[in-house]
Amino acid sequence: MADLPTFNFEQELHAQGFQCIAGIDEVGRGPLAGPVFAAAVILNPKHIPAGLNDSKKLSAKNRNLVLEDILKHADVSIASASEREIEQINILQASHLAMVRAINGLQRRPDHVLVDGNLIPRDLDISATALVKGDARSVSIAAASIVAKIRRDLVMCDLGQQFPGYGWEKNAGYPTAQHLKALQDLGVTPHHRRTFKPVHNILYQAKNLSC
Repeated sequence: MADLPTFNFEQELHAQGFQCIAGIDEVGRGPLAGPVFAAAVILNPKHIPAGLNDSKKLSAKNRNLVLEDILKHADVSIASASEREIEQINILQASHLAMVRAINGLQRRPDHVLVDGNLIPRDLDISATALVKGDARSVSIAAASIVAKIRRDLVMCDLGQQFPGYGWEKNAGYPTAQHLKALQDLGVTPHHRRTFKPVHNILYQAKNLSC
């Protein structure tokens, strides 16, 4: 059985004197449509939800079961950056913007943040550690990954009902064959990221045809 994320990083930080530690993760950097979401979670050391793991390694049923436990016992904040913000500042900076917004939305201000990935958001004014593949290593980041994925999937499912044909309720905006074909057949919606190449190419073709 693969190793599960642990509370080891958090315990080491506690030993260094940090009292309130948040894990943060984002979801939605790769899709062609929809906002990018981030979640920040401060777990209760006395109640670490059972079954915590990288959200990608859990079934939808298990993610929802763990989410209930997270929301019951942890301090949780969810934030996003819009499609237009993604276009204006690029997807990496938009992801970081969503992360900072999520941290700022917590009821308690953490004194250290564990960030999934290899970069710390430049506007994060709190002591932080970047953990590559952190959602598979830290339970705090794993919890954040679950919260962010479930929220974004719900948003994309709702948008999929508003804009049928793209399959967002199943592909969450990622460039599946169905989504790419719908882009060609149905065109670009207000929720597409216009700077992403497949979307940009469709808009460029339409512009040339109208000239």
